[in-house]
Amino acid sequence: MSDLFPLQVSDAQVRRRGKVLVGPVDLTLQAGGVTIVIGPNGSGKTSLLKMLHGILRLNRGVVKWACTTDEAQKRQAFVFQTPVMLRRTVLENLVYPLRLLKVPKTEAHQRAGDWAGRVGLGDALRRQATVLSGGERQKLAMARALIRDPDVLFLDEPCASLDGRAMREIETILQNAAASGTRIIMSTHDMGQARRLADEVLFILHGKVHEFGPAAGFFDTAETPQARAFLNGDIVE
Repeated sequence: MSDLFPLQVSDAQVRRRGKVLVGPVDLTLQAGGVTIVIGPNGSGKTSLLKMLHGILRLNRGVVKWACTTDEAQKRQAFVFQTPVMLRRTVLENLVYPLRLLKVPKTEAHQRAGDWAGRVGLGDALRRQATVLSGGERQKLAMARALIRDPDVLFLDEPCASLDGRAMREIETILQNAAASGTRIIMSTHDMGQARRLADEVLFILHGKVHEFGPAAGFFDTAETPQARAFLNGDIVE
C-alpha cells in the first residue's frame, strides 16, 4: 500500500481571472483502487485532476499527501486527453522518462521494449510518434506514464475520441495497472466505462464535489437528484 495516502484536500479552490474553476473542495482519498470522476461538460473535472496533481496553483486551501509534496510529485504521472508526443520515435518517447531518472541506457531500452509490447506497440518502436493514430498515441502516452512505476496515475478522459477497440485496449492497460498497485484517478464522460472501471465515483458539478462514494452505491442509488438526472442522461445545469 502506497505511503502517499491518504490524500487530504481541505477547502481547496482554484480561481483564474476572478472565475472559480474548482472548489472549495473537501475530500479524502485512500490508497488503492480506481476513482472515476464524472460530471457535465464544464463542471470542473479537468481542473480537479490538475489541482490534485499540483499543475494548478491553489488560491486557498490545502492539498496534502501523506508524504512531502516533492516526494509525491516524483511518484505520480498525468495522461492528458490529447497527449503530447515528443518528435521522436516510439522507443525514444518511452526511454526519455527513464533517462531523466538516470536509468542505465541498456535497462531503459529493455523496459521500453517491454512496455511497447504490453500496449500493442511492439512492432512500432522505430516509427515516429507524431504519425501514430489517436489510439496508438494514447497507448504510448499510457506506457510512457506507467513505465516509471508511478504510485498514482491521473488521466483526463483518455478515451474521449477513441473507437471501441482502442477503448477496450486502454481499459485493459488501466485494469492491469490498478491490479499491480497503481492508484488510478480518472475522468470520463462515458458512463459504461465508469461502470466497468470504478471502485468509487466522484460526481462534480459547478466545480464542487457533489457526491462521492463506492461505485455500486452511486450507480444503483445516487443520493442527489442532480446525480440521478445525470445518470439518466438528462441535462444538468
